[in-house]
Amino acid sequence: MAKKFYSERNLKFLLYEAFDVNALTQYNYYEAHNRKSFDLVLKSAGKIARDLLWPIFEQMDREPPELRDGTIKVHADVRKILREFGGGGWISTIVPYDLDGEQLPLMIANACQFIFMAANYSAAAYPGLSDGAARLIESFGSKALYDRYVPKLREGIWQGTMALTEPEAGSSLSDITTTASPTGDGHYQIRGQKIFISAGDSDAVDNVVHLLLGKIDGAPAGVKGISLFVVPKKRVENDGTLTFNDVNTSGVYHKLGYRGCPIAQLSFGDNDACRGYLVGEPHHGLRYMFQMMNEARIGVGLGATAMATAAYYASLAYAKERKQGRKTGQKDPALPQVAIIEHADVKRMLFFQRAIVEGALALAMQCSKYVDMEKALNGHADTEPYGLLLDLLTPVLKTYPSEMGILSISQGLQCFGGSGFCDDYPLEQYYRDCRIHPIHEGTTAIHGMDLLGRKVVMNNGRAIRLYFDEVEKTITAARGYSNLIPYADPLKDAMSRLSGLTDHLHKVRLEKGDETYLADATLYLEYFGIICIAWQWLVQGVALQSALNDKCSAKDERFYNGKMTTLQFYYAYELPKINGLEIRLRQNDGLTVEASAALFDD
Repeated sequence: MAKKFYSERNLKFLLYEAFDVNALTQYNYYEAHNRKSFDLVLKSAGKIARDLLWPIFEQMDREPPELRDGTIKVHADVRKILREFGGGGWISTIVPYDLDGEQLPLMIANACQFIFMAANYSAAAYPGLSDGAARLIESFGSKALYDRYVPKLREGIWQGTMALTEPEAGSSLSDITTTASPTGDGHYQIRGQKIFISAGDSDAVDNVVHLLLGKIDGAPAGVKGISLFVVPKKRVENDGTLTFNDVNTSGVYHKLGYRGCPIAQLSFGDNDACRGYLVGEPHHGLRYMFQMMNEARIGVGLGATAMATAAYYASLAYAKERKQGRKTGQKDPALPQVAIIEHADVKRMLFFQRAIVEGALALAMQCSKYVDMEKALNGHADTEPYGLLLDLLTPVLKTYPSEMGILSISQGLQCFGGSGFCDDYPLEQYYRDCRIHPIHEGTTAIHGMDLLGRKVVMNNGRAIRLYFDEVEKTITAARGYSNLIPYADPLKDAMSRLSGLTDHLHKVRLEKGDETYLADATLYLEYFGIICIAWQWLVQGVALQSALNDKCSAKDERFYNGKMTTLQFYYAYELPKINGLEIRLRQNDGLTVEASAALFDD
């Protein structure tokens, strides 16, 4: 296995040069931090990743969880990992000080999470899920629920999950059938089934705490009737002892990849003895759960980026070491073979990978900064623009690295040739592992419909107008450097085309209705994403040109030149792909809408 799975230099470039995380420390909320403390956190994250997560990356895949005697048995080191993360504060990085958290900026927290996921995505999922569940209770639950469940989730002693999906409902949450019957004793009686629950059961913890969606008896139909409950595998009695809560693990799924973290099928209330505890108000559950879902969507995009990054560095190491063939035009067999990185097409594949992963990571930092600015300015300025920008870009951050990460890793496999198809190298595992990301937390189609059907029109289009303003600021800054003008101008043209295409599709909606309007929403999301990453590369271009204008070391200059060439590659090879997508998106012939299902019959 390659020894390098992420670039500390690139991560610090994004944090300190492109997005200036240190500027956050001027605000009261983050004033206790500084560059030195940030660096220390990043260094500690790297050490944990290398010492604790990376060594068992392959083993967790090859020895997947098993259901035995009603409990899912996971890798023995998961218990140690959760305790280490809990004891070190890694499950409470962004939690405020008054709740015993670290109150770090999300940019730093996500940088650490990126490191962990690049080292071992399956292992990093366990503490990440507990963090999300704990924050949901912190945000909407009672003090009694907080006191009973959150500390042990934060300490890594208990595992948190989100239990949404059901056998007959899937992504259509309005159709869930899990019921909650009032008892008058401070709890509800829960009955139902949930499937595809990540870390839904595990012998690595003493208890599993499910944040579960269900419907109280007599609730309104559809999503308006959904409530949120805390449903532990073992409930806590008044004396502090744990009692089985009639939560049964009925199966564990055998998966293509992402094997180190179990995906469970759960049955609640088989013996009418499952107690659930209402979070917040009745019938507001979906709104509450969206906090955890949106955080998870950002996490999925970050995870896809991390996994593809690790695959890129494995590909790069192999390309530098593997000797095969000679330079084009050199016919003399007596000449020594060259490393395959000397071949133009291999360089193309490596640039493709780098362009995808570093562009996607920049978008993750951009979105994280919006969250940080909301917190920093809360009560002192209008923070709504940051929230709107985050809402607009969340489906892009979730899907672009998820879909493009697969293609990126595929190019990495191609660099390895036949060796990449074998388990002697990690690329085949990355390729299997990454396929979950376009499915996790909503399929790509769902996010396409979310972007086109909701986000670009919300608040009468204010979010997308704010986005255009953000990109225009970057274009203006880029024009201050002569060698960025050839990229600022194509981005401005692409944004103008995006505006025109969006207006065109709105007219289609009025003329032909929602079904035709949304039929190719996935393609619109792809179109939007390609342009969005072009923006992120120009953001990086401005930062690196600014650095090159100052005195820098030869090593730094080489790094900046590599970044600049990757920017050029993205604009030359990736941005032009919007041309073909736009042709299709302007057709609006309703081909897939009008086609009968019978046409697929032989």
